[in-house]
Amino acid sequence: MRVLLLSTVFPNSSQPEFGVFVRERARRVAAHCQIEVVAPVPWFPLNRLVRGAAALAPRRERDGDLEVHHPRVLSIPAIGKFLDGLFYFASILNYARRLRRRFPFEVIDAHFAYPDGVAAVLLGKALGCPVVLTLRGNEVETVGFALRRGQIRQARRRARLITVSESLRDLAATLGVPPQRVRVIPNGVDVARFHRADKQAARAALGLPLDRPILVSIGALVPRKGHERIIGLVPDLRRRYPALLYVAIGGRGGSDSRLHAIEQRIRSEGLDDAVHIVGSQPHDKIPLWLAAADVFCLATSREGCPNSVIEALACGTPVVVTNVGGVAEIVRDGDDGFLVPYFDGAAFARAIAAALERDWDRDGIARRTAGRSCGSPLPCVRRSRSASGRSVFTAIS
Repeated sequence: MRVLLLSTVFPNSSQPEFGVFVRERARRVAAHCQIEVVAPVPWFPLNRLVRGAAALAPRRERDGDLEVHHPRVLSIPAIGKFLDGLFYFASILNYARRLRRRFPFEVIDAHFAYPDGVAAVLLGKALGCPVVLTLRGNEVETVGFALRRGQIRQARRRARLITVSESLRDLAATLGVPPQRVRVIPNGVDVARFHRADKQAARAALGLPLDRPILVSIGALVPRKGHERIIGLVPDLRRRYPALLYVAIGGRGGSDSRLHAIEQRIRSEGLDDAVHIVGSQPHDKIPLWLAAADVFCLATSREGCPNSVIEALACGTPVVVTNVGGVAEIVRDGDDGFLVPYFDGAAFARAIAAALERDWDRDGIARRTAGRSCGSPLPCVRRSRSASGRSVFTAIS
């Protein structure tokens, strides 16, 4: 079986930590079938000024055993986003036709409903190729735009759907997708990489203080990931824990980056010693940061199945996280950490304090999460023949 993975969210040599979770699934799908990746780069005149490092990906590169293509697709910044799916399809159609002559893919595996899913379904129709579409979480926001919602509705009729959480299955139902066309396959964790480790040794390796209570959060420095919400709690928390340190790990986040505003706030409120922004980190180094933390925090506004939370738990680190999307499907409230209602800052602060005070069974947290090793099931596609001789494609794990 030959599979074409299609997603704008995928690592490249200019952004090595961008979309690692999609790459990890691709690597495991590649154990079952042949796969090549097309990870288009949005393009517009003066693209480097508009999109920075995101515009610098090479046209083609190797990522381990994966062949990765980065064709440019037209995308108008700020306005006209409802046309992204159509521009994406039109920009990539001839490229996909040429690729198919060399690599005759039989299935398109698309990630995120918009714009990738919309483009994938149009591409599949043009090439006579079935499509498997994975909903990963940004669809919660995307379907709020009427013009995009209509396109997603059309796309879901022609694709087999995978969702990473039950909450996203429910979202698919609101789009009119029959339950039998949806399979829930939660994100997993590489337990060879994310596992219990000595906290003091991890701190020493990272140059962190050995005796301070440390909170760690991972996510792009954009509004929805909630770094600023946690920073807003730090002054009050420091009255109780004077040595408290909050470490924010994540890339700038593109056009909606809050990095400059966060840095200004840290300076203006005198939090230089209490808040460290360490930027994007190599994926191989993330387990050290999680092992070094007393508590992992995520004040996110929406999630599908957050990898950072699963990885923290696999390292035995208790979590304090907003109860949105599929988070409650991952975190056992009171056993693995605490779930907090979104926008309830006082409750989040109380949960952090309670988490710092509790003597957690970190081995137990890691052991429970190890059941998600290598993904819960990782999807591929199986081809079989119906009684009439027609090819039938179904998702497999």
